[in-house]
Amino acid sequence: MTVNPMTILYAVLTLGVLGGGFGAILAFASRIFAVERDSRVEEIQNALPGANCGGCGFAGCAACAEAIASGAAPVNACAVCSGEQTRAIAAIMGVEVAPAERRVAYVKCAGGQRAGRKYEYVGIDDCVGAMKIAGNGPLECAYGCLGFGNCVRACAFDAIHINANGVAEVDREKCTNCGKCRSACPRNLIVSIPYAADILVACSSRDKGAVARNSCSVSCIACRLCEKNCPNDAIHVVDNVAVIDYDKCTSCGACVSKCPRKVLVNLHDDGRVVPVAAGA
Repeated sequence: MTVNPMTILYAVLTLGVLGGGFGAILAFASRIFAVERDSRVEEIQNALPGANCGGCGFAGCAACAEAIASGAAPVNACAVCSGEQTRAIAAIMGVEVAPAERRVAYVKCAGGQRAGRKYEYVGIDDCVGAMKIAGNGPLECAYGCLGFGNCVRACAFDAIHINANGVAEVDREKCTNCGKCRSACPRNLIVSIPYAADILVACSSRDKGAVARNSCSVSCIACRLCEKNCPNDAIHVVDNVAVIDYDKCTSCGACVSKCPRKVLVNLHDDGRVVPVAAGA
């Protein structure tokens, strides 16, 4: 069958005209319905560190920048930002920002190898997986750090590692308090504390004294000696474990010296958590 060349030409021309027409319509519609983008969003995003850690509660730095520009988030929403970066974002938004207290993550456990064992776990290195084996994991303490590194793998800043005792420990100088390690810990052992805090409670056990004593050699037994000897009413036993009120704590060390279980620790200048013996 012979096809008339003119037929093909007309078809091509028709498609070209239709394509051009639809293109013009789409271009016109894009101008009419275009959503104007706040020019500050890109500036704010450039001022953010680009870690995309999610510590701000948004899905990455781009979403955080959008939220700050729209007023849905404060200028200091990014936990990873340095003071200089936060001030730059505040300048873009035309506001002043008050200095924020630096906070870091802290693992409320010192047990690890000092905790009793029900059995030796030989499965995959995963805290959630270990907790599903034979009654909440291999440790006698149901609140202790399992030491399989879920928090380590979650940290984007290499700020947390398993120490020699088999317990996760935070490098305060690297920690940005983004919260990833807290979300990754299935036992909720990781909390946010002031960077300046130097008296810490290295236990999360809520077991009663006799049970806690038998589960771990460095567990809080709710004896309340810390509470009774604090001159500032800054430490109390809540749910069988000591809790410090850092708004009242003056770091006098009275509670540390009275703790018979070495649960209270001093944070020395070298950045390591070091237990202090009773009477020290």
